[in-house]
Amino acid sequence: MPEDCKISLKQRGICVVIPTFNNAGTVADVVARAQAFCEDVFVVLDGCTDDTAARLEALPEKPRLIVIEQNKGKGNALKEGFRQVREAGFAYAITLDADGQHYPEDIPLFLEANRKHPDALIVGSRLGLKEATRSKGSRFANAFSNFWFCLQTGIPLRDTQTGYRLYPLKRIPRHLSGRYEAELALLVLSAWRGVPLVSQDVRVFYPSREERVSHFRPGLDFARITVLNVFLCILALVYGWPRTLLRWTFRILKSLLVFLFYVLLMTFLVMPGVWLFLKIGPQTEEKKEKLHRFICWFARMGTRLFGWVGNPFILTGKDDFQRPAIITCNHQSHLDLLPMLALTPKLVILTADWVWNNPLYGFIIREADFLPASQGLEAITPRLAQLVEKGYSIAIYPESTRSLDGSIGRFHQGAFYLADVLGVDILPTVIYGAGRALPKHGRILRRWPIHLEMDERISPETLKEKGETYKSQASWLRKYYKERYTQIADKVDQTLYE
Repeated sequence: MPEDCKISLKQRGICVVIPTFNNAGTVADVVARAQAFCEDVFVVLDGCTDDTAARLEALPEKPRLIVIEQNKGKGNALKEGFRQVREAGFAYAITLDADGQHYPEDIPLFLEANRKHPDALIVGSRLGLKEATRSKGSRFANAFSNFWFCLQTGIPLRDTQTGYRLYPLKRIPRHLSGRYEAELALLVLSAWRGVPLVSQDVRVFYPSREERVSHFRPGLDFARITVLNVFLCILALVYGWPRTLLRWTFRILKSLLVFLFYVLLMTFLVMPGVWLFLKIGPQTEEKKEKLHRFICWFARMGTRLFGWVGNPFILTGKDDFQRPAIITCNHQSHLDLLPMLALTPKLVILTADWVWNNPLYGFIIREADFLPASQGLEAITPRLAQLVEKGYSIAIYPESTRSLDGSIGRFHQGAFYLADVLGVDILPTVIYGAGRALPKHGRILRRWPIHLEMDERISPETLKEKGETYKSQASWLRKYYKERYTQIADKVDQTLYE
């Protein structure tokens, strides 16, 4: 819905920037249609000499105008537009042309693409280009541009000449050439800086040749693009490709160093120390409590380690854990476990079998009374009841498995069964960023902050108000998590790379 799109764009810090030069016949319609989906529409008047400004002023909802007195080209218009929207506090800008070729109704597609790829430059890929009535020169120019872009960056894009894009303003270069070729340079330089480029299918409207308003000068502009491509190819050899290689080398080395540090620390210090601690002297509750305090301390040190390599853990919300609870959390990554264990020493986690039987640290998990969920809740409930009586909270991932894309999967009913049987609250915690730093099948760490938000407790009585059955309670809490996850993502994504 348009109103929902407006709210979401505002929450994520996304605006629309429309550069225009003498498009009086189409720009007002484009702006009005864009305003139906986005509250913050900026129009860059690039030395317009027609009545564009008057037509925009006549709109019921006036856009924000950025006036450039003398026409200096689209690149300069984008540079000035980006500068002013950055100063206004926006994190992203959707650009589209004022000539009516782009459909403002496709703005929600860029919103969804931004949610999936918040650090990416989203490039509109025009559908139906092969069938559209275009000149041979236009067809050749697009294929020509795609070829050279792939050569310069190693990234195949289907449409490098579209002006319909979403830019992450804090990551793109701020120095642009002034004319038509600036948009190509933006793609190439952004790719060299490590900005992901993601294609998004969009519609395109090509009016008849008599109705088109184009400021593309075939001879001069094609010559400028050719010169730019020659320069970029040379720069790719001495700067672009070496920088890309160094960036990937650094990421791989960082991941290897973290992994090796963890393995060596566990193998030669933690496991021998814990083994000796457990074997020497009688097995007492005091010794078990010390083991839990050590696990909590070690997890907190682990969060600091990841903070040092560019993946800080940020905790929002507090609980004193004086009363036991069922702590639920969405599941994205192996990294989810660290902030969970760091919350409190009075914690046990229902684990997967591979964790329970892990040859590296499985015996610590077993000694700490972490239990495998595969044994069945009915079988382990008596033991969990004993732990709750001793003040321990129980952590559960209701999805049971890690999400591939960060979306909230179906919730199982176990957490709600335990909350009912044990008579304890559910304490929802929502994690965001772990799946981006290290996704489910990922092997290389990405630089990304990891946020864990702890919400208010939900009492058994409140749960029964939300649903009479465990299934309905699970469905309600999943919906709650989806809303909270979106809120957290919207809040965090626009602050990236500040």
